[in-house]
Amino acid sequence: MNIIGRYILKEHVGPFLFASTALTSLMLLQYISRKFGELVGKGLPASVIGEFLLLSVPFTVAMTMPMAVLVAVLYAFSRLAAENEITALKASGVSMRSVLAPVLLGGFAMSLVMIAFNDQVLPRSNHRLAILQLDIFRTKPTFALREQVINPVKEGQLYLRAGDIDEGTGLMRDVVIYDLSDPLRRRTIYADRGTLRLARNERDLDMTLYEGVMMEVPNNKPSELTRLFYARDRLRVKNVFSSYQASQSGTISKGDREMSVCEMQRELSRADLVVRQARFDAEIAKFERAGSKGTRPEPPVMDRNQGLGGAYCRFLTLFAVKPANAQAPSRSIPQRGHAAPDTTTLRPDEEGYRARVREAEFRMDEARRQRNRYDVEIQKKFSLAAACVVFVLIGAPVALRFPRGGVGLVIGVSFAIFGLYYVGLIAGETLADKGYLPPWVAMWIANILLLTIGLALAARMGRESATTRGGDFTELLVTAHAKIFGWLRLIGVPVERRRG
Repeated sequence: MNIIGRYILKEHVGPFLFASTALTSLMLLQYISRKFGELVGKGLPASVIGEFLLLSVPFTVAMTMPMAVLVAVLYAFSRLAAENEITALKASGVSMRSVLAPVLLGGFAMSLVMIAFNDQVLPRSNHRLAILQLDIFRTKPTFALREQVINPVKEGQLYLRAGDIDEGTGLMRDVVIYDLSDPLRRRTIYADRGTLRLARNERDLDMTLYEGVMMEVPNNKPSELTRLFYARDRLRVKNVFSSYQASQSGTISKGDREMSVCEMQRELSRADLVVRQARFDAEIAKFERAGSKGTRPEPPVMDRNQGLGGAYCRFLTLFAVKPANAQAPSRSIPQRGHAAPDTTTLRPDEEGYRARVREAEFRMDEARRQRNRYDVEIQKKFSLAAACVVFVLIGAPVALRFPRGGVGLVIGVSFAIFGLYYVGLIAGETLADKGYLPPWVAMWIANILLLTIGLALAARMGRESATTRGGDFTELLVTAHAKIFGWLRLIGVPVERRRG
């Protein structure tokens, strides 16, 4: 790299470090302000609170690094243009492509760093945070409960509402419990106060209630009501922690945001196999309904190398890079009905055929949702990293077009671009999870649109008409105002012209 390239990259280092530190601190302070009240005053040691907040940093960093790249590019190029350094470089015969090339190289290097960070550091920290929350909940079951809110103790079976919770002792007052575990009756328990603690088997929760009443209503006789007053009652909620064995990494099932790319790729391949197996079962049912005429469908096999995640995992294997620790109990969809159906036990009637097709379609829909969820997370890791290059392409031309924009331009444009990008990312994730868009389209559409705009702007670099006497933030607003009203007049919308 030549002297000019090193100089331009050096101009970005300071703004990047400042922007990354400031943005990460702001987002972390926002997160702490929401979580601090839930941590302090519950008898937790300071080391646990510190670890909880420290493990929340990687997720923040994953979002702020691309934004810091955009801020650094806007600030550095705006300063170079405002101080006539860009003009001097152009007068010396240095093309704008040569000026932009080292910054693009730096953005590409940052993208590689972000891929490694999102694949290795972020999942491990998220998993460790989940383990820490579980440990806190085991030590203080009331940690996860909120006052004046109906809290699920065991989803679908038992719900609890407490008017007041003493965070230090875990004592609950004005307690109401809704017991839905028995399908034949509904039970509501009221208590003046109560406590929660983990049972000795480390799977159940023991609840002790004082001074209350228990009311039961049979579902088949809603007019009957049974009331039982008590001074002290013990209630055990079984198998609350049945899916967990120990608070150590590798022994707790991971969520999709706690897995590396290769771990999610394995789960995606399993879910994809379920989808194709269900489709195969439906085709077999149709084939046998037609009297086994024609070519028999071939059973599917698992494809572990599909998509972007598969290519990435093959790359890691090629260079002998060890992936993150494999997850312990997998939560993939049960492989029900994966074997080819036994034709000797099938019902040949139309009702049997329709039942088989409905069952296959149900499995296909469930597996497709799970496959999309993992694919979305894989695509998101790469799209966030690729945003570093996209923001370089779109930031440099904007800064050169408005060299006197200053801090206002940097803050306004960076927040506008990243705000639109983040909204597109969230909206795309929602659409992909619901099956309205393919995951790769949903996660990359924002990058593709911004990349198109960035390439169009970068192609015009070096032909800016602005000088240091213009091109400030006011001109940006005036230009936008003129273009908007010009479009309105073009489509026939009456626009009142302001005078003077």
